Amino acid sequence: MPTYDYVIVGGGTAGSVIASRLTEDPAVRVAVIEGGPSDIDRPEVLTLRRWLGLLGGELDYDYPTTEQPRGNSHIRHSRARVLGGCSSHNTLISFKPLPADWDEWEQAGAAGWNAAAMDPYFGKLKNNIVAVDERDRNAIARDFVESATAALDVPRVEGFNKGPFHEGAGFFDLAYHPEDNKRSSASVAYLHPHIRSGDRPNLDILLETWAYRLELDGDRVTGVHVRGRDGGEQLVSASREVLVCAGAVDTPRLLLHSGIGPAKDLEALGIGARHDLPGVGENLLDHPESVVVWETDGPIPENSAMDSDAGLFVRRDPESTGPDLMFHFYQIPFTDNPERIGYAKPEHGVSMTPNIPKPRSRGRLYLTSADPEVKPALDFRYFTDEDDYDARTLVDGVKLAREVAKTAPLANWLTREVCPGPEVVSDEELSAYARSVAHTVYHPAGTCRMGAAGDSLAVVDPELRVRGLHGVRIADASVFPTMPAVNPMIGVLMVGEKAADLIRAAHEEATDASAAHGTAAHETATDNAPGGVA
Repeated sequence: MPTYDYVIVGGGTAGSVIASRLTEDPAVRVAVIEGGPSDIDRPEVLTLRRWLGLLGGELDYDYPTTEQPRGNSHIRHSRARVLGGCSSHNTLISFKPLPADWDEWEQAGAAGWNAAAMDPYFGKLKNNIVAVDERDRNAIARDFVESATAALDVPRVEGFNKGPFHEGAGFFDLAYHPEDNKRSSASVAYLHPHIRSGDRPNLDILLETWAYRLELDGDRVTGVHVRGRDGGEQLVSASREVLVCAGAVDTPRLLLHSGIGPAKDLEALGIGARHDLPGVGENLLDHPESVVVWETDGPIPENSAMDSDAGLFVRRDPESTGPDLMFHFYQIPFTDNPERIGYAKPEHGVSMTPNIPKPRSRGRLYLTSADPEVKPALDFRYFTDEDDYDARTLVDGVKLAREVAKTAPLANWLTREVCPGPEVVSDEELSAYARSVAHTVYHPAGTCRMGAAGDSLAVVDPELRVRGLHGVRIADASVFPTMPAVNPMIGVLMVGEKAADLIRAAHEEATDASAAHGTAAHETATDNAPGGVA
C-alpha cells in the first residue's frame, strides 16, 4: 500500500467531513478505511423513510448490551456498516447543539469548544438541513403538535435551529431532500460529489476494509492494520497522522486491541499494553427513552418524511440550562420492547417516547477477548445514577404524554392506551414499566472523552490528540465529554469540521516551524563560515 499523508479510520459522519475537507488541498493524499460498502445507488439506504428496515440487517454491526439490572437487557445498538456511517442509517433529525451543551464541554476541560467558538461550524455544514416539508407533515403529527402546546403550555416551534430553546413542540429539521425523500447524509453531502465526478484523485476510499489494529512506533502511531473483503491483511501507513473516526463503539475497541487503554485490563486478556490510558471505554453515554403507545381509530395518513417527524421538549426544572425531557412522536405503534413483556401490537397506532436529554448514569465499554472479531461488551448501566434522576424523568414523561394524549385534537384520533395501559398509575409501577421497555435512540457517546491535561480519565486533549501519543487524533461521538440535550448527529458533523481545521492548522504550524528552523540553521552556518559564505 502507498503511504498517505492522512489515514482516516471510518467513513462515517465525522470521517466523511474530514476526508472532504483535507482533500480540498490537491497536494494532500488521504485514505479512508470503511468497513462497509458504498451507499451510492442503494435506495434502501438513501431513502430516508426506509431507515427502520436497516436496523439489525446486513449493514448493521448490531451490538448487544450486557445485563442491565435496572433496565432493559435486550437493547441492540445499531451501528452502521456502510459509507456515511450512522448518518446513512438514522432518521437524520438535525439539531444544532444548544449553547449550554458546548459551554458544558468547555467547563469539563475542552478548552476552545464553547458555544461562541463552535457556532460558526454549523454554517459550514454541507448537508441540506431543512424543516420537515409541508407535504410530509402528517395530519396526526400536526395534531400532536397542537395538543402538546395546549396541554403543556409550551410554545410551538417552527425551526428548532433558528435559536436556542428550553421547551416547545414542532416538526423537526432533517438532513434530507424533500422532493424525493433522499438522505443528505455525511457521505451524500461530503463525498458523493467527488466520487461521482472523480475530481479528488488524492482521495482513496477503501470499502469493506476493516481496521483491527493501529501500528505504533514507540509513542507514535504510523498506520493502521486492515483486513480486506477477501481476508487479505495490509498495513496502511500515514506520514502525518492517523485520524480515528470509527464511532463511540469501534474507536475505543480499536484502541484497546492496539494496546492503548487500561493496562491492567488489557494484560488480563493477553493484549500487550503499549500505552496505559485508563479512560478508554469509560464514560459511556446514551439517550435512553421509554415508550407510551395508543391505538388509533383507523389507519394513519401515509404521508411522512420518516415516521417520527415531530417532537416535544419540556423544561421541568426552571434552573435547568436547557430542556430536561424530550419526546419523539412516532406515527407508528413502536412496540418491539413492550411485545417482549406481553403487550400486543395494535393494527393502527402511534407512540410518544419520553427521552432523557441529560442522563446522569454512566456506563463502560470493555473487551472480553483478545480476538478483534469478538464484539466488545457495552454496559450502559442504565438507571443507576445515585439520585434515580433518569428513572424519575421517564415517570414524569409518561405522565406528561398522557396529558397530551387526552387533549384535542390528538385525543380525537385515539381509542385506547395500549402500553403501559391506564391501570398502571403509581410511580413505582410506571418506573418499572418505563425501565423494562426502555430502548435507545442509538446515541452512544463519550468513550474517549475530551478533557484537560490534568484529567486522568480524558483520552484526548482539546486538539483531539490522544494523550501521550503522537500522530493520532480521534474525531467522532466518542470524544463527547457530556451528552448534548438534543440528537447529536449535527454535533458530530461539527466535530468533524473543527477537527479538519485543527489538523490543517497543526500541519501549517509544523511546516512553519520547520522552515524557521531551517532558516536559523542556515544563518548560523553562514555566520560561522570562513569569509561569511556558506
